[in-house]
Amino acid sequence: MAIHCKPRLSRSSAAIADAASCYCAVLLVVLILLGSVREYSSLPTEAPVKGNHLLTRPCDEIYVVGEGETLHTISDKCGDPYIVEQNPHIHDPDDVFPGLVIKITPSRS
Repeated sequence: MAIHCKPRLSRSSAAIADAASCYCAVLLVVLILLGSVREYSSLPTEAPVKGNHLLTRPCDEIYVVGEGETLHTISDKCGDPYIVEQNPHIHDPDDVFPGLVIKITPSRS
């Protein structure tokens, strides 16, 4: 009678290995989630706009006319006295409407 001695895992060591791999997988998922939450919370948040905060901001080079604005008010607000000269598509300075796109070149004073 020949006795074969093969190393075999006992049921308890297989259960321990399964539990360890399960804990490692759970730990990996938790670390990934914590990393993404930390990354999301470190993003800069925009401050809410209050009052006339938008009226005091500098004008962009491309400006969209808003409700109730005139070329005179835009010129005062943006510091560009030559709006009509720099925008050949404006044929009548009194015919300015909301949504009109104009080029602004603020003076450097």
